[in-house]
Amino acid sequence: MKIAFIGLGNMGGPMALNLLKAGHTLSAFDLSKAACDKFAADGLPIAASAVTTVADAEVVVSMLPASAHVEGLYLGSNGQPGILDSIAPGTLVIDSSTIAAATSRKVAEAAAKRGVSMIDAPVSGGTGGAIAGTLTFMVGGSAADLERARPVLEKMGTNIFHAGEAGAGQTAKICNNMLLGVLMIGTSEAIALGVANGLDPKVLSEIMRRSSGGNWALEKYNPLPGVMETSPASRNYAGGFGTDLMLKDLGLAQENAAAVRASTPLGGLARNLYAAHSLAGHGALDFSSVIKLVQAPKG
Repeated sequence: MKIAFIGLGNMGGPMALNLLKAGHTLSAFDLSKAACDKFAADGLPIAASAVTTVADAEVVVSMLPASAHVEGLYLGSNGQPGILDSIAPGTLVIDSSTIAAATSRKVAEAAAKRGVSMIDAPVSGGTGGAIAGTLTFMVGGSAADLERARPVLEKMGTNIFHAGEAGAGQTAKICNNMLLGVLMIGTSEAIALGVANGLDPKVLSEIMRRSSGGNWALEKYNPLPGVMETSPASRNYAGGFGTDLMLKDLGLAQENAAAVRASTPLGGLARNLYAAHSLAGHGALDFSSVIKLVQAPKG
C-alpha cells in the first residue's frame, strides 16, 4: 500500500517508521528540515512538499500539533490551497492529530465533498508506544472507513476503538487527556508530600502503585527523577509529551465542556496549573515535570 505520512515529530516519525518496517511504500514530509533529516537517516523516504507527498497515495496519514495546522494543511490558509485539492477521490485520510472535534468534522465534510474518506484517529500511548507500535487509536468516522484503515492502524498500535462518527475520536481523546493531566498532578502531589516527610520515593511509589491510589503514572510514567529509569523524569524531562501539548489538550477539553455545558472543575484547575507551569518556563519539558510546582524547595 502506498502511504503518505505528514508530520514527523516525536510521535509521527516513529509511527511512519513502523509503517515502513511493515512493508508499506512510504512518502513522508514535515516542515522541519531537521525532522526530515533525522528520519531520512533511518531510511524514511522524504518528499519535497506536502503536495508531492500525497501524489498517488492510497492512504494519507497526518500527525500535526493543533487544529490550525490540520485545517491549514487540508483546506489551505493565507491564500494557499490545501492538499485536499491534490488528493485523488477514493483515497483514505487518517488524521491522528489531537485537535478540536469541530475541526475534524469540518475537514471530514470538505473531504467527503471531494470523494475522499476521512477518519479522525488520535492516539494514546506516548512516544514509547509510538516507537513500539503499541498505541491506542480512538477513531471517529464510519465503520466502513475504519475497516479500510485497520490494516494501517494495526501496524502502529495494538488497541483500536471506534468511538463514533466524525469528531468522536477527538472527543474521546480529550476526555482521556483531561483525566491524565488531573491524575499526574495528583500523583505529583502525593509523591512530593511523602518526600517532604522523609519517605523514600521509590518505596512510596511502589506502595501507592499496588494500593488503591494506583494509576498509569505510577505504573509507567513516574514524575520524580530517579524513580523509574524509563520515564522522561529520569531524562531531565526530555522527549515524551510536552507541557504545552498537555496545556493545549486541557484547553480543548474546557472549550468542549463549555460548549456542551458539562461540569469539569478538576479539568479546569489542571489547565490553570499547567498554564502556570508553562509560564514559569517549563512548556517544552515533559508534562510530568508539573511535579516542580508542588515540590518543597531544596536547601
